[in-house]
Amino acid sequence: MSKIRAAITATGGYVPDRVLTNFDLEKMVDTTDEWIRTRTGIEERHILEDGKATSDMCVEAVNQILQKKKIKADEIDMILVATVTPDLVFPSTSNIVCDKVGAKNAWGFDLSAACSGFLYAMETGARFIETGAAKKVLVCGGDKMSSIIDYQDRNTCIIFGDGAGAVLLEPTEEEVGVMDSILKADGSGREFLHQKAGGSLRPATHETVDERMHFVYQEGKTVFKFAVTNMANVSKEIMDRNNLSGDDVSYLVAHQANLRIIDATAKRMEIGEDKVLINIDKYGNTTAGTIPLLLNDFEKQFNKGDNLILSTFGGGFTWGSIYLKWAYNS
Repeated sequence: MSKIRAAITATGGYVPDRVLTNFDLEKMVDTTDEWIRTRTGIEERHILEDGKATSDMCVEAVNQILQKKKIKADEIDMILVATVTPDLVFPSTSNIVCDKVGAKNAWGFDLSAACSGFLYAMETGARFIETGAAKKVLVCGGDKMSSIIDYQDRNTCIIFGDGAGAVLLEPTEEEVGVMDSILKADGSGREFLHQKAGGSLRPATHETVDERMHFVYQEGKTVFKFAVTNMANVSKEIMDRNNLSGDDVSYLVAHQANLRIIDATAKRMEIGEDKVLINIDKYGNTTAGTIPLLLNDFEKQFNKGDNLILSTFGGGFTWGSIYLKWAYNS
């Protein structure tokens, strides 16, 4: 009997209309367009309007998939949402997305793994497909990072934007889909990238709000060092484990945090610039949204059988890589 694999059969993506450029940020904090571009590769990012939440962006991405595939929402078995900016503490954003799109027969939950969240969710969704427990799984990654960014902190406000993407996973017996994965975590890294308050350790108080503790805190140099090493190493590790050379890899689909980190990963994998997908210049770091947004932006460029290496690094620390063989021609 042939092995059942989970294959991506459609993608969707959404970013808000409002654009925050580097020149806009020059008026807000002590920075310059040149400084941001040369150190991160970012030129602009999109910001979601007040009164809208992560679920709203995920819904836009999901509806694109439903329209592309000409399927009804009640045919979906499961919706997973990777995010660190849920609409509410509870219920889950997945629960809310199911309701908003009319997925009355679906269940699901949120995964919190910072920028690695989408890969964690992909691996989880793939397991449900492979075991036969689900036939149609929507995996979303999205974050309204503007809701937890301090626009007085020039170290973080230049990096992040808002956006969401989604993929549909379905079973296949062909030699395509999720072929392998390596996912890792090291909780000792939390001190270098975290949100100081808002959880059960430090619930919201007047003091935590006054001290601006509900925003992203990052020690940039330390995070950069760990990200460069671990994202590059895990990408090479998954290639070696599957006997893939740089020539065998069609595209690197890397988390869009910093162009220098992406370049270091590509160098470690021994692949050329033509195989490295980039949209960080347009969106910035959308955390769990970066990889599904990349897949959606470049979907028409992929051919059936292409070898894709998905790679990420996130706060916590979390990191990992998925070897994906593309399942269709657009």
